[in-house]
Order: sequence, then structure tokens, then C-alpha cells
Amino acid sequence: MKSSRLLSILLLLQTRGRMTAAQLAAELEVSVRTVYRDIESLHGVGVPLYGDAGHSGGYRLLAGYRTRLTGLNAGEAEALFLSEIPGPAAELGLGSALATAQLKLRAALPPELRAQADRMRSRFHLDAPGWYARDDDVPYLPQVADAVWRGRVLDIRYRRWKEPTDVDRRLEPYGLVLKAGRWYVVAGPGPRTYRVDQILGLTVRDEEFRPPGDFDLAGHWERYQADFHARLYRGEAVVRLSPRGAARLTGTAAQALADTGTAEPDGWTRALLPIESIDHAHGVFLALGTDVEVLGPPELRARLAETALVLAARYASG
Repeated sequence: MKSSRLLSILLLLQTRGRMTAAQLAAELEVSVRTVYRDIESLHGVGVPLYGDAGHSGGYRLLAGYRTRLTGLNAGEAEALFLSEIPGPAAELGLGSALATAQLKLRAALPPELRAQADRMRSRFHLDAPGWYARDDDVPYLPQVADAVWRGRVLDIRYRRWKEPTDVDRRLEPYGLVLKAGRWYVVAGPGPRTYRVDQILGLTVRDEEFRPPGDFDLAGHWERYQADFHARLYRGEAVVRLSPRGAARLTGTAAQALADTGTAEPDGWTRALLPIESIDHAHGVFLALGTDVEVLGPPELRARLAETALVLAARYASG
């Protein structure tokens, strides 16, 4: 731990210039007294580091000195794959490794590229979850991630939507996927996909495994999503949409509008949209109000007409 902290001090001074003991302590989350001891340790091994007294003082490296200790360890290398999403990296238990890896990477860059990287970091921020989505409670995510890294078999207690809801499963976790702020583990045998926030209990077996040699996580997830949508959207609806209604469509419906939409003389657009079921489509199209007209299937059109009559009567009587 101390050697990592000494390296961090060197890299901080190398990339940021002069820093006070208080600033270093805040950055490293240690006491100022610990920083003083670390500075003495660096002096003892011959690092050309000196301090200036006074209000604008602080520690700095001798001009021209650069450490070559910028190699990444395994944990930091893994963390760099998540360098643009620090929140998920922290959930996986890689937050400190990510911070150290980014510091090392920044120190290794020439000044002009370092400045460019700083500008990029100040102008782009990724916030993956949706506006109205509450963060999932994923207490077992670090253990699942560790089992993925080390190839360890898991025994889990899992809650699913159908009866019996709570079941026991033996998993060979091949990989983790973050989709719209929610974590999924893809695991053998199968492979099958499990929501990490639905894991109720977990035990790591003293048993190792290796994913199949031809398994590709990204390719598997793409096929899984395609199959999911094929099973989810089992019907179609013919609709007319006002310009405002068309603009409100998102996701699969928006893509279907782009693929099948045809403009009509009154400015509306006729399109063929996928639907999960009559019940689900009823709620979706009601939310569009007067900006949609459902032409078919007849059962859905009749359901919407019935609801419109009930609403009209309710509000007329008020």
C-alpha cells in the first residue's frame, strides 16, 4: 500500500506540478502527517523532491525529472476498460485501481496530449441510467466480478419472475454486461443471462472453470437482445401519428417508424409498429393521446375506443 502511495505522489507532482502537503493528503485520502513521512521516504531513496515554504509553497520535483514507473498492473489494466464509466468501475470494486491507472496513463502522455485528454475529460460525461430509473442494489456485484476474473464457479440463490420465484443455481460466470444502468451476468451452462440485482445470496466454490474457447461476450449479447426483442414483440399495429406523436417515439418503435413510415397529405405519418400484446399496446398508445390513431388490429382499436368513451363520460359528468 505504501509503495503504491509513494508512486502516486510522484505521478501527482509530475503531472500537476507543485502541490502542498494538504493537497496531497486530500488527493490520497491520508493524513498530512502520513504525507510528511512519505516525502521523507522519497528523499531517502534519492528522488529529487524539495519543498518551498510560504503561502504559495509546496512540494515539487526537480525540473526535468520524470519517473519511468508508469507500468499498469493487472487490476489497473482491467479498470482502464471502464475508464469512461467510473460509477460502474466503483461498483465492481475497481474504483481505486481506475484512479491510479488514469493517473499513470496521464503521466505517461506528452504535455500536449495530456492537455487534450484533460479537455476531453472536462467536456464529456457519461451518465448511463435513464432519468427515472432508480439505481439497483447490487451487493453481490464485486463477488460476481471477482468470479468472472478468476474463473470460479458460483452457487447462488436467485429470484425470478415466475413460480417458484426463489431458486438455487450453479453458475459458471463467463462475463458481465451493463445495460441501461443494470448489471447482468452471462453464465454457463447454456449460457443463460441473470440480473445481478436479483441474486439473494452467493457462495464462491473452490472450483475453477474456463469459458468455451469460441465464446464471445459481445456477440452473445447481441444475439440475446435480438432474440429477446423477437420474443417480446409478438404483434404489430397499424397507426397514424401526428408530427408530435412521431417525435415522442423511442427505441424499437422509433426504428420501426423510420423503416415503415409513409407521409400522408395531412402531415401525419402512417407506420407499422411492433407491440408486445394488446394490453401493453393499449397503455402505450393511450399515453400518446390525440397524437395517434390506431387503425389495427381491430381488437386494439376497439379497446382504445371503449376507454375513450369511458374517459369522455367521466370528465363530462364532472
